[in-house]
Amino acid sequence: MTERKSVLIGIIAGLVWSVSLLVVAALYVTIPVFALIPTIMTAFFGPGLVLTAMIGCVSHRRFSKGKFTGPLSEAGEIDRSVVQNTTEQLVIAAAIWPAAAVILGPYGPGVIVVLGIGFTLARLIFWFGSHNGPAMRAAGFAGTYFPTILVALWALATLVS
Repeated sequence: MTERKSVLIGIIAGLVWSVSLLVVAALYVTIPVFALIPTIMTAFFGPGLVLTAMIGCVSHRRFSKGKFTGPLSEAGEIDRSVVQNTTEQLVIAAAIWPAAAVILGPYGPGVIVVLGIGFTLARLIFWFGSHNGPAMRAAGFAGTYFPTILVALWALATLVS
């Protein structure tokens, strides 16, 4: 299988994951609306822990070479790139999820909890895939990016209707 086909399969898997997250959240996860603020605050806990682990890994790779400056190994550069992309994804999520959680009314708290769990798992897949294969990397990226885009579209559609 070509790398391009492998990446396409990963993207499709990430899109299926994304739609599944939102469907499961909407149909099966009910959290009272009065719990919205604590839910928003805790939804980012898992993603924050993953980012912390990634940053720690980059620091460990630097320190294990005996110095904190200078070039990283190839694995260290991959981890640094994963940290950068994860930070970017987390900023997008932080800008969209809280508003979407409010706009979606009774679905909001459950959706944001599922988004946080999904983000955490997809970022771990992205991290592992960045070291091991383009399909997993693509699936992890898409599984983080598309849920945020889809929940933003859902919130916009809710506002318009």
